[in-house]
Amino acid sequence: MTLPSIATAVVQWQASHGRNHLPWQQTRDPYRVWLSEIMLQQTQVSTVLGYYQRFLDAFPDVASLAAAPQDAVLALWSGLGYYSRARNLHKCAQAVMELWGGAFPRIAQELATLPGIGRSTAGAISSFCFSERVPILDANVRRVLTRVLAFDADLAQSRNERQLWEFAQQLCPTQNLQEAMPRYTQGMMDLGASICTPRKPSCLVCPLHGECRAGKAGNPENYPVRTRKLKRSAESWWLLIAMDEQGQVWLQKRPQAGIWAGLYSPPVFESEDQLQQYVQRNWSGADAAKWTHLPAFLHVLTHKDLHLHPVIVPVQKAHAAMVSEAEAACWAGPSAWAEMGLPAPVRKLLDAQLS
Repeated sequence: MTLPSIATAVVQWQASHGRNHLPWQQTRDPYRVWLSEIMLQQTQVSTVLGYYQRFLDAFPDVASLAAAPQDAVLALWSGLGYYSRARNLHKCAQAVMELWGGAFPRIAQELATLPGIGRSTAGAISSFCFSERVPILDANVRRVLTRVLAFDADLAQSRNERQLWEFAQQLCPTQNLQEAMPRYTQGMMDLGASICTPRKPSCLVCPLHGECRAGKAGNPENYPVRTRKLKRSAESWWLLIAMDEQGQVWLQKRPQAGIWAGLYSPPVFESEDQLQQYVQRNWSGADAAKWTHLPAFLHVLTHKDLHLHPVIVPVQKAHAAMVSEAEAACWAGPSAWAEMGLPAPVRKLLDAQLS
């Protein structure tokens, strides 16, 4: 099988066996395709579907998204995780309006200059919407290509990653690009998601089975090769759920960098002593006998385990000292925090305990 015939096999397979029912597949509007691509990064399709439609209902085009406050964008994103995606989504919409007159660039090289759009996402948008002959190399496609080619070079090294990009470019269709490129790109994604899976791939039903070098060798699970592993760490956070007489909770906006960046959260402390000192400084008369220590729970991030220790502390606004001077902070009850950008575990905690 030659390189062009590999592309042909993928295109034909996708037409009859791939995913063709998803809402973002029914359009070549770059705004909608871009939105779906950003949401789908490290997030399952089933999860994205609901968020995608809610986003379009609130922000039907790039102009409305660019004009929205960041807090409104983060509020709709709450629960999807990886919140830097939402912040970059907002920045990208503003850049499209300011630098490109409200129209997305039509080639991948220019798309990749926008906030939050890397090379692979740029390739997906330009191939889906404008049929540009450019590859993508997300995790699924990387797995398919390294197995088909038995590409065993260590992808932790940038020169090997560049080499795989060159092979990916060579594999792209060469004819009927208007129809072939969108279907080929989707087909490679679909193969990685449904057939060429990380564990126990379904090689016998793969359209590339006859030419897959790893499949012939019987070792597809050995690919891709990447020696550098993510180092996990752990932290313990104490969450102060300061609640006033009306059942409102004191929420602070997190810094624009770091965990939960730009979201609203109860004050966070590295130890229970720090939490106690903060309460003593800011609310005189907060009776420690009325504090409620909720069960600690684990929140798993990509590189870190967060052990969260929530403490509900009844306070009286009349006794507040310094807390009212905090920047980007507010008292919020259930109706208000429902519209705010909150980290998923915080929203779940507040809804379960205080709604």
